[in-house]
Amino acid sequence: MTTFWIFITLVVVISLMLIWVPHFRQQKMLSAEESGVRKQTNLELFNERASVLEKELEEGLLDQAEFDALKKELEIGLLQDMKQEGDDSLDTKIKAKGILWPSVMTICLLAISGYFYQQLGAYKEIANPPQAEASPHQGMTNEQIMVQRVQMMEQQVQADPENSQAWFSLGHAYISANQFDHAIASFDKVMELVGTAAELLGPKATAMYYKNGQQMNPQIQALVDESLALDPQDPSTLLLVGMDSFFTADYQAAITAWQTILDSGRSDIDRTAVMNAIESAKMRISAETGVMPNDSNHNPMSQGTSAKTVDVEIVISPELADKVSSTDMVFIFARSTQGPKVPLAATKISANSLPTTVTLDDTTSMGGDVKLSNAENVEIIAVLSKHGSVKAQTGDLKGVVASVEVGKEATLTLDTVVQ
Repeated sequence: MTTFWIFITLVVVISLMLIWVPHFRQQKMLSAEESGVRKQTNLELFNERASVLEKELEEGLLDQAEFDALKKELEIGLLQDMKQEGDDSLDTKIKAKGILWPSVMTICLLAISGYFYQQLGAYKEIANPPQAEASPHQGMTNEQIMVQRVQMMEQQVQADPENSQAWFSLGHAYISANQFDHAIASFDKVMELVGTAAELLGPKATAMYYKNGQQMNPQIQALVDESLALDPQDPSTLLLVGMDSFFTADYQAAITAWQTILDSGRSDIDRTAVMNAIESAKMRISAETGVMPNDSNHNPMSQGTSAKTVDVEIVISPELADKVSSTDMVFIFARSTQGPKVPLAATKISANSLPTTVTLDDTTSMGGDVKLSNAENVEIIAVLSKHGSVKAQTGDLKGVVASVEVGKEATLTLDTVVQ
């Protein structure tokens, strides 16, 4: 808005300059011209009279004394004429234009600009700016929006029945709309067009899983097995496996399935969502066992990495022992002392277990390619949370080990109250 008004001001100022600058320039030029004409006329008259006197002197009509006196008088007259403000020698005097004309033009310019701005501009929008751009789905419920989306996709496949990508998108839309039979039919249509593939079997198995009340059955399991046989890292199938394992409280199986998705390196997945799902499963294990799983019995991916661990003894400062309650949780995580400060490993324990020793390794990684075993030295941070949040808040207790070599042991003391 500020830029707009600066632009308008510049346009008006330039327009006024085009009106008033020529006016003042004309005034100055006329004044200079009038003064020049008067001076030129006086000089011509002086020269003419001086020539007459010289001629009379040559003819003997005037002696030298009379000539000098008359010429002196002529020069004095010339000086007096030069000092006069007016020019009585001019019969016609050039008159400058008055200030009325540019004043009228200025008023007309401002009036016309204001009129067209109100009639053609966005005056009302600026005076009452819209709060936000109107959404095409404004006033519609999620169900109505989903129905509209499905109808649009149905029209697309009706217009081009051989478009496999349109059928594939329609199948996912049917799942979102809880139309599972239609979703299964859509994925079957895609496989009819392009052949059987893991990326199609997984979504079909997911639709059947939801239709069956989120319960596995032999038919669904057969599709899952077939899909993983074709592609052991198919994300849609592994998401289903992890979800079912999570719902049946087999949290380690869920973590293994979801971790496989992260380790596949695919770019077409929501890594943040998968990492959050893994963290939720780890928290469920922690709630049941009191400590996060961090040995090879819980995660087969940890085999061969036992040397790349950090054993941390967590203790509480005696001065702050009275600030700990039985409902508090302690979050411990490690991050590299060099490079990005990304958590490499994390775990959670109950404050009731203090003092205790926890082991951080790749089994407690946050997922992805960043692992504790790839670091040489790490910083250990522990937060005794009274709010259930990993992020330290006012009243929480905190402790830090600035640097410890991976493969070594460290003692961390919770000795600071977060302000």
